[in-house]
Amino acid sequence: MVNKDLSVSLCGLRLENPVIPASGTFGFGLELADTFDLNVLGGISLKGTTREARFGNPTPRIAECNAGMINSVGLQNPGIEALVTDKAPALRKIYRGAIIANISGFSVEEYAYNCERADACPDIDILEVNVSCPNVHNGGMAFGTDPASAAAVTKAVKAVSHKPVFLKLSPNVTDIVSIARACEDAGADGITLINTLLGMRIDIRRRRPVIANKMGGFSGPAVFPLALRMVYQVAHACSIPVMGCGGVRRAEDVVEMMMAGATAVQVGAENLRNPMVCPEIVAALPELMDNLGINSLQEIIGIVE
Repeated sequence: MVNKDLSVSLCGLRLENPVIPASGTFGFGLELADTFDLNVLGGISLKGTTREARFGNPTPRIAECNAGMINSVGLQNPGIEALVTDKAPALRKIYRGAIIANISGFSVEEYAYNCERADACPDIDILEVNVSCPNVHNGGMAFGTDPASAAAVTKAVKAVSHKPVFLKLSPNVTDIVSIARACEDAGADGITLINTLLGMRIDIRRRRPVIANKMGGFSGPAVFPLALRMVYQVAHACSIPVMGCGGVRRAEDVVEMMMAGATAVQVGAENLRNPMVCPEIVAALPELMDNLGINSLQEIIGIVE
């Protein structure tokens, strides 16, 4: 088998491969540092971070499903100052790939503050802005469900950032393309999609929802076709790069996402089932590429019209 080129270029950054653990499924990277060499990963998207530390939602927070899981962790995190002064610098000491800060907020001002702090941290390469959070000044509707709100967040964070900004979009909308285009028009450097769908499970013996918060984010293999569809739509409607995410668990899924238009591919829920899945995918890619007659992953991005 000839050598295969797994590298991709993401907003001018060279990633050794396109495989990235998704935010919320890999902690701050350090938790897995003793399990395998993190440097086999193209990038790492860190745990979602808010301005202040958050304990998160009441327990129970997790519900199993036949082909995935529902979670309602509620953005438990140590806050932005811990990210930029402790977590990211500690990861950079042992990891040379792209470090992606996942930024959350409950107002435009909070998003801007958090991105400005993350942008100033030399150990962070990309800002990934999660607009699935509720807008506390607008009745709790998520920023990412409305093009104008998503654009407002994009414009605010771009005004204080010099590093690439990716907007992570919610699939709980009727027209993902209009929201992605609004973000692009407001200056976004890229789009990450999809975030989790809204789901629910009921304990029929106790006659109450399994999760204390009643509903939560549904992820896992069942959402892959929907995620792939949205990646395809957005990648073909926008001129900025896409990071695909949603139900990815095999090297074949990575190739499929890239053919649909993704430049990089994030692995989420599967990390929680199998913490070794990302290095396993990276290891499997060269043989799969050989079988498919692919020499460079860069050449297949968006190949499906």
